[in-house]
Amino acid sequence: MKNVKNKENFEKDFEESLENRKNKESSEESKKSKENLENLQNSEISEEDVEKLKKEIRERISDDEEVEEEEEERFSPEEMAQEIQKIETEKELEEYLDDNHSIDVAESFEELKDDELMRIFELMSDENKAGILEQADEELQTRIIDLLSDEEAIDILSYMSPDDVADILGFIDIQKSKSILNKMKRSQANKIRELLGYEEDTAGGIMTTQYIAFKGNLEVKDVMKKLKVIAPRTEVIETIFVTNKKKELIGEVDLRDILISSDDTKLVDIMDDNPKYVYVEQDQEEVARLVSRYDLKVVPVTNHKKIILGIITIDDIIDVIQEENTEDILKLGGVSEEEEIYSSFWFSVKQRLPWLVINLGTAFLASFVIKLFSGTVEKVVILSSIMTIISGMGGNAGTQALSVTIRALALGEVDFKDTIGIIAKTFLVGAINGALLGILCGAIIWAFCGNFYMGLIVFLAMVGNLVIACMIGFLIPITLKAMKIDPAMASAVVLTTATDCFGFLIFLSLATVFLNRLV
Repeated sequence: MKNVKNKENFEKDFEESLENRKNKESSEESKKSKENLENLQNSEISEEDVEKLKKEIRERISDDEEVEEEEEERFSPEEMAQEIQKIETEKELEEYLDDNHSIDVAESFEELKDDELMRIFELMSDENKAGILEQADEELQTRIIDLLSDEEAIDILSYMSPDDVADILGFIDIQKSKSILNKMKRSQANKIRELLGYEEDTAGGIMTTQYIAFKGNLEVKDVMKKLKVIAPRTEVIETIFVTNKKKELIGEVDLRDILISSDDTKLVDIMDDNPKYVYVEQDQEEVARLVSRYDLKVVPVTNHKKIILGIITIDDIIDVIQEENTEDILKLGGVSEEEEIYSSFWFSVKQRLPWLVINLGTAFLASFVIKLFSGTVEKVVILSSIMTIISGMGGNAGTQALSVTIRALALGEVDFKDTIGIIAKTFLVGAINGALLGILCGAIIWAFCGNFYMGLIVFLAMVGNLVIACMIGFLIPITLKAMKIDPAMASAVVLTTATDCFGFLIFLSLATVFLNRLV
């Protein structure tokens, strides 16, 4: 009887432990545990066995938690730099690089002085040097290239894709860049010069010339032979592009379709004959939008004769999206995209001051509106404290409309044919929000001042300013986009000016009309 009771208690504890560990144990371990439980149910167990198994369970849980803590532990760049400085041999460095991601290592290299950086670099193979250089930021890339001779730089760059090489040579010292290009192999240098010839923010500026393209009449068996030779030197092998005799893009084939097809199947028979592609001069933001819309992993770049010139990979698109989002956010705040958190104070001053001067001018404009009603304000002094509420709420409502509109424009969601319908909807949103906020704020002001007409003025001014703010928040970016001007650049300044001026104008005009009721 005692054994049965112990058995029931053990089963309960064991099942609870299994439930707590269901997200941590592998399916194989879970299956094994269940089998053990079934075996236990068919046998007699003693108290000693129960305690022993409970102890084993606790130890397993404790060990797993320690492993998880070790996995979650991350070292800072400074800590990694200290570890790297202790490395003395090539073997030690090779093992360290195998255990750590190249991005983390590149960040830690920023903490090293030039002499220590070059000492570590000398212990690395050219392929590993290329991996670090590719992941480094622009400042570190420039440091490394400047410290290397042209010949050493060329050896390292030979392991990198042409688009990455073009990016590096595009922002380092122009004389150093020319010197490296002149010493490169002619074929390699010509590819780099071609990429450098495209605008930085176009499809040509972010594409790579490493891709695989075969003619449509090629059979699968021949394709597989060629792939074994070409694949090691190509960035993307999952997608094969198909061309005709004129080298025009006519389709694309997934590598999986090639692998499951018979040897005598021709590419033209298994290809997708409607590939998505972009022109070489297209803006990178349009390319990112196309990739996002169709969930593409790679997109070919062609000229207007549909001759393929290169490809853009998903990693480059992610960089574009991050770059464009950062640029828009900074422009909305009146800050240059060139400024960073670690920029020098003088550079930050020069970048921010022009927009602040413009804001100062708009502030004078708002002050001029207030001056027009100075007589009214002098008679009812409390107006000066209430009018900031109206302008502030208008600014907030306008910013909401502005943010939604700029996002829609960036994603290509706005169809100018639907503008009238959106204007009507924006008007209603402003009116309803203005009315609700006006009732709330007007009631508070009425209770505070003991004057019904003061509350009524606040209500009417709130409705009017929020309607105007929402309309301006939508119309300004739409208008700037139609004028081929970046909406993020000037929208915020215009919006702030409009909501302040109209807010003061509406509120003080109404106060003037009801002046006899307020005094």
